[in-house]
Formats: sequence, C-alpha cells, structure tokens
Amino acid sequence: MFRTMMNGKIHRARVTEANLNYVGSITIDENLLDAVGMVANEKVQIVNNNNGARLETYIIPGERGSGVVCLNGAAARLVQEGDVVIIISYVLVPEEKVASHEPKVAIMDENNLIVELIHAEPANTIM
Repeated sequence: MFRTMMNGKIHRARVTEANLNYVGSITIDENLLDAVGMVANEKVQIVNNNNGARLETYIIPGERGSGVVCLNGAAARLVQEGDVVIIISYVLVPEEKVASHEPKVAIMDENNLIVELIHAEPANTIM
C-alpha cells in the first residue's frame, strides 16, 4: 500500500505576479524549489489564503533569488498580486516508510525569503 504524503511546502509566499496571458502553470524562484525539494513540471496544489481558492498546476522554475511566485494562465483568475499562498507537493510513500518520511517546509516572510526550514509542522501552531 502507498499513502499520498506532503513532500514539500512553501508556506505563506506572496504572489508577485498573475499573468493571465501565459500558457499556464506557476513560476517559482528556483532557490525556493531547491529548498523544499520541488522540481520543474512537478504537480503542485496552491491554496490562496486571501480568498480560499484551491487549484492544481505544474511548476516552471523562475529566476534564482528573484522571489518570484507567479500564477500563469487560468490560475491567474484565482489570485491577485500580493495574495498569500501555500504551495504543496505530494509524494507516494510505501506504508513501511510513512513513519520515517520527512517533508520539507519553508516558512516565508513578506519578501518571499525563507525564514525557517522545518520537517514537521507543530500541532495547533499559528505560523
């Protein structure tokens, strides 16, 4: 049996751009991708803290150090520049490895810089 587990998370990133006229996807600073183990073309879920919208798309790597988090194409209708989003990737983990699986979670500041990198989210904590 396999379980779908969170593998990487960019927590409370700010949307830097919403580009309706692009083909589709989310562009993310490559440094952020490396920090949480996400890769180009990987499927991700995006949760918009400002309006509750949830969507899935794939990753396009953005310029390193730019802090870019840009929703492209139809997804741009669900966000606005400045919105706070959570970006989550998942992985299938065999049952025998579930207990040892450690996701990477990047806690972001308002400039899309990593404040803290953690491997588990504390229960009942506001970040």
